[in-house]
Amino acid sequence: MNTLSPTIIHRQPVVLFIVAFFLFLIAGCAPVTSITDNVDASASTPQPAAEAPTVQRLPVPTETYNGMPVGFTTDGFPFRGDPNAPVMMIEFSDYECPFCARHFVQTEPAINESFVRTGQLLVVFRDFPIEGLHPNAPAAHIASLCVADQGAALYWQMHAKLFQTQTEWGNSLDPLPVFERLAVESGADLDLYTTCMETEQDAKRAFIEEAIAEGQSISVTGTPSFSFVGMNGDEYLLVGAQPYDRFAAYIESLLAGEAPLGAEQQQSSGDAQIPFWATREGWQPDPDRSGVNVAGDRYRGNLDARVVVIEFSDFQCPFCRRHVEQTQPGLDEQFVDTGDVLWIFKHFPLQIHPQAPAAGVAAECAGDQDKFWEMHHLLFANMSTWSISDPAPVFAGFAADLGLDPDAFDACVNDPAIAQRVTDDLNDGAPFVRGTPTFIVLFNDEGRIIPGALPLETFSQALQEILDIAQ
Repeated sequence: MNTLSPTIIHRQPVVLFIVAFFLFLIAGCAPVTSITDNVDASASTPQPAAEAPTVQRLPVPTETYNGMPVGFTTDGFPFRGDPNAPVMMIEFSDYECPFCARHFVQTEPAINESFVRTGQLLVVFRDFPIEGLHPNAPAAHIASLCVADQGAALYWQMHAKLFQTQTEWGNSLDPLPVFERLAVESGADLDLYTTCMETEQDAKRAFIEEAIAEGQSISVTGTPSFSFVGMNGDEYLLVGAQPYDRFAAYIESLLAGEAPLGAEQQQSSGDAQIPFWATREGWQPDPDRSGVNVAGDRYRGNLDARVVVIEFSDFQCPFCRRHVEQTQPGLDEQFVDTGDVLWIFKHFPLQIHPQAPAAGVAAECAGDQDKFWEMHHLLFANMSTWSISDPAPVFAGFAADLGLDPDAFDACVNDPAIAQRVTDDLNDGAPFVRGTPTFIVLFNDEGRIIPGALPLETFSQALQEILDIAQ
């Protein structure tokens, strides 16, 4: 299995290595999000928060950062602003997420000036690194927490530097020297920082996992996401790197004791909605796009099948190619072609595969000319050919081989809306996909995850066991 996570999946009997799926416990997102990056998303409609993590209000701290009071909650989460402010905003963010960095650069300064410095808003920061999209993010968050041990003002200095230097360390094979330099530039004691990084890794990671779990409990699936708590205790979730005016409207409404325009009051965590792409409604065919469902995903097979498999894949992943070449043909013959299984494809290009997003776009553009699956097969069969610094000419050659309109294909691959399709899939899978390929199997209003490129016999047995109990 092609994975960025250090977690080891133990190969036990087939029913046991189908991991229990938690899709129906959390709402689907986006960035997690934007490839563009995690949702990292510039999402639109405000989402009702479930039960936001509670933060005990504290006396005004003695430390300041850029003229704002800063400190830590009793649970250890960093905050800035007056702890007694009438409105609280809990920010779930990822230091390697470009949309989070955009919020930090473009929107946060105005929020600080208008609401934090005036004592109207308390901002609490929660770590929410999405390792499957941003492999260096967990280490960045741990580094920030090691600086936090030396003081709140130093923490916020490090926090800012991590966003400001994101492009420097985000693509580094070894970002730790950069983090060490930033810690020193922030004013942290190097010996204390180094000791923390060497001895406190497990504790810091556990702290981060706690923050991620709390975010997921209120339907946070991408970054940045913001949970607002008003004066009357009502809670609302705003997703994505929204413009300042959107934040201002939210905060001003809550200051007035009103619900933000377009937002609904919180739901309980048990009421989180199933993502549209994982519903029967989402699987219905799009009347305007052949072979695409209304959720925007490519599919093959019987729309009324009792079992639905949603595949998250990466065109530059060798394990995905193994599945396509060695396992998928047998699964098609046994389950898809017989009408027993509906098969849906979603993109999940990992950051370690730099040309994978462009390959996903090429496949989408071929699909717009009714050749998605043909391009899909060409991309996997010729992976080494296009895994180069500039794969565009190779993709154009594939398009010619398939008889596609060259002008339409060229315009399509340069259309940002097509890249967004790939990003949207990536964001959909980010909360639970840890590597590629990953298969979500839905049946009887429940779901399971089958991770990795399994042998045909093993995958077939797993699907048959599910079909035997599917209604």
